[in-house]
Amino acid sequence: MKFAVFDVDGTLADSRAAIKASADAAFAALNRPPPTYDAVRQIVGLSLQEGLSRLAPDLSPEELDRFIAGYREGFAALRRARGREDSLYPGAADLLHRVKATGWRIGMATGKSRAGVERWLVDHGWREVFDTTQCADDGPGKPDPAMLQAAMAAVGAEPHQTVMIGDTTHDVTMAKAAGVACLAVTWGFHTLQELQAAEADLICTDFDQLWIALARFERGEILSGARGHAV
Repeated sequence: MKFAVFDVDGTLADSRAAIKASADAAFAALNRPPPTYDAVRQIVGLSLQEGLSRLAPDLSPEELDRFIAGYREGFAALRRARGREDSLYPGAADLLHRVKATGWRIGMATGKSRAGVERWLVDHGWREVFDTTQCADDGPGKPDPAMLQAAMAAVGAEPHQTVMIGDTTHDVTMAKAAGVACLAVTWGFHTLQELQAAEADLICTDFDQLWIALARFERGEILSGARGHAV
């Protein structure tokens, strides 16, 4: 058993502009000035409610509901304009197909909603690629280990057979809490320095390095808690 669990936003999909624009729409719904990109990127990967609560912690429950609705409408408007979900990073599709072809089981652990996950799978034709998908609607979101634990249970994988691939410290913290190795990537929302501080087991700067890192994990060279740095 070899089980790779992928984050989506910032790892496979380049959603940086869409998430910032949606956050701007959420703030506009409450007649507030837009947040900085740096503030927005820190909450990516969390559930929508948790992330927006951190972005605007002073909101009343009623205001938070309007805030979330504004974000969802902003994201939906962008999707209607594009006609599909966010574009993949160059190399993401090739990597997934290579991983699948070499016998790995593939999972997803994302802060997206279930509806967003289903749209994403349809848009990219990947229903047969992912053996299991876990999202924020299924239970506790990142950095709680529940999504990873559910993914492992779904395919019958043990922690030592499982590796999490993500771009944020939330992914790293979740992986450590679940007792699995984490390969962090630098092309998404959190910086190399932030990922190093979170003690990711290995950090990759492109998809070629990620492929090599997965092969190293398969050979038993990368273990949870190894605390590596850039490949």
